[in-house]
Amino acid sequence: MELTFFGAARAVTGSAFLLEHDGFSVLVDLGLPQGSDEKEAGDDLPFSPSMVDAVVLTHAHIDHSGRLPLLAKQGYTGPIYSTEATAELSSIMLEDSAHIQESEAEWKTRKRKRHGEPAVEPLYTAEDADAALELFRGVGYGEKVELSPSLWFEMIDAGHLLGSASVRFHCLTAEGDKTIVFSGDIGNTDQPMIRNPGYFSSADFAVMESTYGDRLHAAENGSEHEVLMRRAEKLAEITERTFRRGGNLIIPSFAVGRTQEILYLFRIIMEKKLVPFEIPVFLDSPLSVKATKVFSSCLRSDYFDEEAMAMIRQGINPILFPSLTTITDVNESKALNERKESAVIISSSGMCEAGRIRHHLKHNLWRKESTVLFVGYQAEGTLGRSLVDGTDHVTLFGEQISVNAEIAILEGTSGHADQNGLLRWIRHFDRKPEAVFVVHGEDNTAQYFASKLKNEEKLHAYAPKLYEHFDLLSGEIPLQNDTALRKKTAADLRNAFSVLEARRKGLDGVISRMERASSGIDLADEKKARKLADAIRRLADDVDFLVSKWNGDAE
Repeated sequence: MELTFFGAARAVTGSAFLLEHDGFSVLVDLGLPQGSDEKEAGDDLPFSPSMVDAVVLTHAHIDHSGRLPLLAKQGYTGPIYSTEATAELSSIMLEDSAHIQESEAEWKTRKRKRHGEPAVEPLYTAEDADAALELFRGVGYGEKVELSPSLWFEMIDAGHLLGSASVRFHCLTAEGDKTIVFSGDIGNTDQPMIRNPGYFSSADFAVMESTYGDRLHAAENGSEHEVLMRRAEKLAEITERTFRRGGNLIIPSFAVGRTQEILYLFRIIMEKKLVPFEIPVFLDSPLSVKATKVFSSCLRSDYFDEEAMAMIRQGINPILFPSLTTITDVNESKALNERKESAVIISSSGMCEAGRIRHHLKHNLWRKESTVLFVGYQAEGTLGRSLVDGTDHVTLFGEQISVNAEIAILEGTSGHADQNGLLRWIRHFDRKPEAVFVVHGEDNTAQYFASKLKNEEKLHAYAPKLYEHFDLLSGEIPLQNDTALRKKTAADLRNAFSVLEARRKGLDGVISRMERASSGIDLADEKKARKLADAIRRLADDVDFLVSKWNGDAE
C-alpha cells in the first residue's frame, strides 16, 4: 500500500496522487499546475502512463482534471471513474482546455517563426481530450466499485461542485481491511444549490486539502435559508448602489460552479424583488454558458440541496430568468462595453488571468461608477489577487489602467471549506487516522495546517513535498516539523529582500537601455518613438506609485 504525491504537494494546483496496492495502481486526479505551481513543477507527466491501471477523478475543475487528455495522448486506455455530473462537466472543461492549449501553441509558433525558430506543439489537442472523455465511467455516490480482488472504492458528495466527491479506498492486506480517504476539494457549507459536504466516519489514512487552512470565512449564523437570503441581499445591495451610480457590475467568476451559484442568487433577487428595477445580467463566457446548460440538465436530488429542489419541483429552473442574456459571440461581447445603460457582466476567468473578463476590466476599472465584485479564491500572483489586495493600477493589453472602480468581495461564496470546515471534516472520523497528509494548499498554508492538526488535534500530520513516496504499511511517515516552517518563513523574508535588490539592479539596466534607445531613435518614425515614450512613462508611473506608497506608509 504505497502513495506518491505527483502534484498539489505544498501547492494549490496540479492535483495528482498515485496509490499502489497489491500490483494495482490507481491515480487520484490529474490536474494542470497553474501560476507559480506550473513554473516549479511543469505541466508534463511526472510518471509513465504504463504505471497507471485506473484513474479516479474527484471533480471537473482543471486543477484536478486538466492533464487527463495528456495521459490519453501518451497511451493510457484504462478507465477514468467519476460521478456522472463530473463526467458531463469534464466534457466541456477538457474541450475548452484543449482549445486553449492549441491557441497558445499557435500564437507561440507564429512568434517563433518570425525568428526562424521551430513550431511549438500544444500540450494536447481536442482529439486528445475526446480520447480521454471516451474513457470516463459514471459512478454513483455510495456505489461500490471494484478495481481488483484486493482494492475497491466508494464516493460521497464533497459539497464543492456539482458532482464533486471525496473518495475512500479499501485495501485488503495481511492485516485486514485498510482504508485511505482522499478529500478532493472539501466544500463550504450553505452554498447555493449544491448540497453540504458529506463525511466519512473512518479511515486509516487521509489525504486532505488545505486551501483555506490558515483562514476563516466571515461568520454566518442562522439556518441555511437565512444564510442564502443574506447573501442574496448583499448582492442586491452591491448591484443597486452600482446601478444608481450609473456603472456596471463586473463579476469575474469561475465558469463551472461559481457562475451558476451567482445566477441562482440573482434568480432569488428577481423573485423577491430585492432591487426595485430590472437587472440586465449578461453571462459572457462560452464555457460558462455550456456549464450552465449542464447544471440545468442535472436537476436531481443527489446533486442539489432541498431549497433548489423545491424550486425544481415547482417547474422552476433555479439558474435561469428572463433578464439573463447568454453571450458566446465575440462581437456581442465587445458590444457590451459600448452599452450606455448599467448591466451586470459575469465573465471568466475567476482570477482575471485570461479570457473576456480582462477586456471588461479594461473598460470599467478606471470608472469610479463601476464595481468589480470577487466571488471566489484569488491565488497569489494573479491579477485578481492584486485587485483584492488594493493595487492602484494594473496593466492590461499593454496599457496602464487606474483602479478607480469599487472593489468588493461577496463573503461566503467560496467553494472551499475554511479552517473550521476542514477541522469539521477531519473530526468526523470515529478514531484518529494513522496519518494525515495535508495537500492542496500554498506552501506555508499546507505546513501551517499540518502543524495545527499535529499540535491541537494530536494527529500524525504531515505536508508532503512534491514527488515524495511512502510505504503506508511499513514505511516511516514524517511528522510535521514546526521549526522547519519557522525557518522557512525567515528564509522567505530574506529571499524577498534579495529579489528586491536584484530587481533594483535590473531596473538600472532597463533605464540604461531606454536611454540608449532614445538617443538613437529616428524621430521620423513617430510610431516607434511614441511607443518608447509610453513605455518610459509607464515605468516612471510605476516607480512614482511605489515611492509615494511606501514613503507615505513610513510617515
